[in-house]
Amino acid sequence: MTTLTVLHPGAMGAAVAAQASRSGHQVLWVPAHRSAATQERARKAGLTACPSLVDALDASEVVLSLCPPHAAEDVAVSVAQHGFTGLYVEANAISPQRMERIANAVRPASSVLDGAVIGPPPGDQRTCRLYLAGDARSVDLLRSIFQGSRVQVEAAGDQVGAASVLKMSFAAFQKAARTLAAVSHALADSHGVADLLTAEAQRMPADFLSNPRDLPGVAARAWRWAPEMHEAAETLRASSLPPQMAEAAAAVMQRWEKDKDQYDLPLAEVLTHLRDGSHAH
Repeated sequence: MTTLTVLHPGAMGAAVAAQASRSGHQVLWVPAHRSAATQERARKAGLTACPSLVDALDASEVVLSLCPPHAAEDVAVSVAQHGFTGLYVEANAISPQRMERIANAVRPASSVLDGAVIGPPPGDQRTCRLYLAGDARSVDLLRSIFQGSRVQVEAAGDQVGAASVLKMSFAAFQKAARTLAAVSHALADSHGVADLLTAEAQRMPADFLSNPRDLPGVAARAWRWAPEMHEAAETLRASSLPPQMAEAAAAVMQRWEKDKDQYDLPLAEVLTHLRDGSHAH
């Protein structure tokens, strides 16, 4: 049995912690200054309350940080200040730059794993993936903690920051795509064509992110798509809707200007042009 502390059990944190608890491990948390909703989540998850952070850390081999991203550094610093010497798993949706600052805050006293949770809160028939980057033995420890649970532990390499990059890559598409869908529906709805938009969307393939091989074709057509995005931005602005996403898409497409009609470019070259912008006029 491994003893771990979870900081702080929101919807995702409580669900992940519950999987460790149901696998036979002791999961601690600190209820001081936490809301009634958080306390109820922790109770349902089978977590053990500790009177203080010091008590929880003294008893734990592992700390799992799952909190709002903006609080991640403060949580890490508070753990470091109490002299925790076990394994610190930073599993929040944060940038690799923030991950590096957190790693520096808790080292050298603690070992660090960079983590990223992708998927729904685990439970019932729902499974999430916990991607971990760092020392392989530490990853194996987390894998043993969640063995047979609804948390599927996956290695993301030995470089701390890699899991955070994966999370940001996924979130950038997933969250932005849903937000853009809302903007598109608001525009169509304001002009009475929302049902037609929905019908057209249902005819579209829904696997853009899973097919990077299609991206050279996007780059090859970007020269004519960028002006269309400017037109979309103007339409949005006239309808009192935010035009920034369309404007940003146009700016991205401008990095592919010299890839015009080059449908046979290798994917690696297309991505390089997007990263450095050197192929744009």
